[in-house]
Amino acid sequence: MADEAQLDAIARANAFAIYNGITTHQTGDGTAEAILEIGPDSLNPYGLLHGGAYYTLADCAAGSACRTDGRKYVTLHGSLDFIRSARAGQVIARARVEHRGRTTCLVSITVDDGAVFPRFLMNILLMIN
Repeated sequence: MADEAQLDAIARANAFAIYNGITTHQTGDGTAEAILEIGPDSLNPYGLLHGGAYYTLADCAAGSACRTDGRKYVTLHGSLDFIRSARAGQVIARARVEHRGRTTCLVSITVDDGAVFPRFLMNILLMIN
């Protein structure tokens, strides 16, 4: 796993995640979680968690999972499937590296709020920066 001080520095430098109230941490080699406390600024006009918040949360988790090898990554592509939306509480993105190649890394992410079914599924392809 990557050095903890290096990961903390990256998390502190992620102004977009901080602005959106997202915290991340690695949970093992090639795995990570990102957490968002849903607030009024996270909602779309219909009172549901905004799709962009889901994407950002998943992207933050994916980046953290990739960086467990100590390299730098940027998102190349993301595909997502909404299942059902949350309105309040906390949502957690759980990311797992599915394939790590020479120049890219494929990560799968599930976002849930503790319900039986996930709220959101996503695959992100990242490339080494």
